[in-house]
Amino acid sequence: MFNFHNHTFRCAHASGDDEDYVLEAIKNGYSTIGFSDHAPYIFPKGHKSGFRIQNDMAQDYVDSIRSLKEKYKGIIDIKLGFEVEYYPDLFEKELEYLKGFEYDYLILGQHFTDNEYEDYAKYSGHETDSVAILDKYISQVILGAKRGCFSYVAHPDLINFTGENEIYKKKITHLIARLNEMGTPIELNFLGFTAGRNYPNEDFWKIASKVGNEAIIGLDAHSPDVYSDKENLALANAYLEKLEIKPKESIELINYKNERTIIQA
Repeated sequence: MFNFHNHTFRCAHASGDDEDYVLEAIKNGYSTIGFSDHAPYIFPKGHKSGFRIQNDMAQDYVDSIRSLKEKYKGIIDIKLGFEVEYYPDLFEKELEYLKGFEYDYLILGQHFTDNEYEDYAKYSGHETDSVAILDKYISQVILGAKRGCFSYVAHPDLINFTGENEIYKKKITHLIARLNEMGTPIELNFLGFTAGRNYPNEDFWKIASKVGNEAIIGLDAHSPDVYSDKENLALANAYLEKLEIKPKESIELINYKNERTIIQA
C-alpha cells in the first residue's frame, strides 16, 4: 500500500490541505506516500505556468511535506518528490534547481512535447494525428528516462494519437521496449482510469504486457478522498490482472544525490 503520485493545492488544480492527504492515506492503510506536485520550473522569457508550483511557493511546499514527515513518523512514511517534464533545452538547469530542495524522488510526467512556453497546443493530451508529435513525445520520454534520475514514468500513455492505429502500436512498442530495457517502471494512472480520459490506453497496456514491463498504480491524487476510493482501485487492479500484469510490490526511489532506496508495499 504505497502511492507516490500526489499533488497539492499549489499546482492550482488540486484541493485539500496537505495533512488531509496524509490522514486519508493512514485511514486507508497506506504505509508510504510521496508528494509529487508539478515541479516549479526555470523558464525563459518570463513564462509563468498555470498548472505547477510557482517558484515562490516551492520552499513552502518542501517545508510542509518535511514537517508532515516528522509529525507522522512511525505512523506513515512520507516522501518528498516532484513530477517533472523532460524539456531538453531546460532540463540541466532545472535538475540542479530541484536538487537544492533535497528531494527523495522524481517522476517523469511528459505533459508537453518540446516545451510548454512556446505553444500550448503541444499538450500531450490533445488529440493529434501527427506522427511527428508522436515521435517527439516518445523521444522525450526515452531521453528523460535515460537520465537515470526518475523513479518511474507517470501516465506513459498520455499521448493522444488519433492517427493510424498500426502506426501507434509500432511506435509505442519501441517506447515500451526501451523503458523495459532501462528497467524504468510505468504507471497505470488512476486519475485517467476513473475520469475516463484517453488513458489508460488498452493497446498500450497490451503491448506492455507482452513486453513484460514493470508497472505500478499511481493514484495521481488531486484531492484527499481519492485514497478512500477502494472500489475503483479494485477495478484498476482487475484491469491489470486481465492483461496479466501484476503491479510491483516495491519501488526504487532515486534521490537528489542519486542514492537509491527500495520501498516495499
